[in-house]
Amino acid sequence: MFDFSVITGNAHLLWQGLLITLYYTVITIAAGLVIGLTVGLMQLTTFRPLVILGRIFVEFFRNIPLLVILLWTYYALPIFLGVNITKGWAGFLALSCYTAAFYAEILRAGVQSLDPGQTDAATALGMSYGQRMRRIILPQAFRRMIPPLAGQSIIQMKNTTLLSAITVPDLLYQGSYISSFTYRPMEVYTAIGAIFLILLVPLTMLSRMLERRGVPTK
Repeated sequence: MFDFSVITGNAHLLWQGLLITLYYTVITIAAGLVIGLTVGLMQLTTFRPLVILGRIFVEFFRNIPLLVILLWTYYALPIFLGVNITKGWAGFLALSCYTAAFYAEILRAGVQSLDPGQTDAATALGMSYGQRMRRIILPQAFRRMIPPLAGQSIIQMKNTTLLSAITVPDLLYQGSYISSFTYRPMEVYTAIGAIFLILLVPLTMLSRMLERRGVPTK
């Protein structure tokens, strides 16, 4: 029998864990967008060293499993730098850089999908690279990037469950803690799954709606 008292009696722990999950989701998405925008623009310049650096960043973080990056940041990076890194900062850095690599590729693809003639026209008007991006290219490209950006942000929220591996007290960590003393994993993990469904299904539907609407090519 499903014992609801396991959930109701420990709701405060699940609530605390949910707040931590939402907190890391928001701050790592924000940081990831800033880093991803920077790296994406680096790949779109004509300065070859910046292009190479941007590509190295993207391939490094996209091709190493997030859990490996997370554990390396928490356990190995402090040894390399010779400083202490808290589990909170380790989680923030790993998640932010990981999602930034995907945001950077979304940005690059969105900009390159535009008609090159618009860049040529802006250049003919005497606009600098920054002016072209800010006034002409990015506003149009952003419309095309909304669906994949939304999808990647949904994935990022699910990625935060890996924070429990370094004992950040997120939703999954709190669930594991509750299960350890109640011996009722069925109720606990079912509740966690239900919470993610309640949060992510509406966001997924919104993402699909944006994708179905499409974006005008002109």
